[in-house]
Amino acid sequence: MFERFSRSWQLVKASGSVLMQDQKLLVFPLISAVSAMLVLACFALPLFGLAAMDGLSGGHGAWGIGRYVIGFLFYLSQYFVVFFFNAALVGAALIRLDGGTPTIRGGLNIAMSKWQNILGYAAIAATVGMLLRALQERVGFLGKIVVGMLGAGWTVATYLVVPVLVVNDVGPVQAVKESVTLLKKTWGENVIGQVGIGSAFALIQFAVIIFGVLLVIAAVVTNSIAAIVLAVFVAFTLLMAAVLIQAALSGIYAAALYRYASGNQQTAGFDAQTMAAAFAPTRS
Repeated sequence: MFERFSRSWQLVKASGSVLMQDQKLLVFPLISAVSAMLVLACFALPLFGLAAMDGLSGGHGAWGIGRYVIGFLFYLSQYFVVFFFNAALVGAALIRLDGGTPTIRGGLNIAMSKWQNILGYAAIAATVGMLLRALQERVGFLGKIVVGMLGAGWTVATYLVVPVLVVNDVGPVQAVKESVTLLKKTWGENVIGQVGIGSAFALIQFAVIIFGVLLVIAAVVTNSIAAIVLAVFVAFTLLMAAVLIQAALSGIYAAALYRYASGNQQTAGFDAQTMAAAFAPTRS
């Protein structure tokens, strides 16, 4: 367990060293988050409208059909936004890992050149998301666990789709197939236990939340509205910063992993032995 945590932290630090060289990479997850919130806002009004219409019609009207249509369009829009800016991040990260100097414009140009394939992949992901949600609505507690495991499996299987789309001139279906092939070759049977960025940042975000709660409590004790507002703002800012940094590091890590899985054993900032050990299956 401690060996896994140590290795995970080494991988986080390697990704962090790349991010420190190009802190502008944080712009991509920031724009992605803002865009995702705008998409959410755009869909909120028609969702409330359909819910109201459904209530007026006795509960079986427009909302019953419309929610699936709008739900799919919402998934499609959200996934496209996330994948588009993730592609820009991965493209820029690959430039850095290849020894170049990435720019925000350069990353966005890479994503723009692949927008059709990104949209196709977003449509696939939206379809899978809708199917999984429909299943969750129709099964019991144990069924929800199974569906959750299916969702996790899909996430793992498609982990390298964005780097594949960025680097290669392939469609979304072929990109999913190649992602699965690369993951089988590099991660073996123990992918969940070996991937470290998520687990490491879970601890970091937990620490940030605890600090934020203590900060707000300290502000409440002062009975100062200004102090409370400031404490909430600081806590929220720290949490958002942690989320953005995690997103940036995940993109950098995905780019490095794709290089490693594709045969580029030497990647700037990443130790080849650490990468190899992290994705080797554990012996029983």
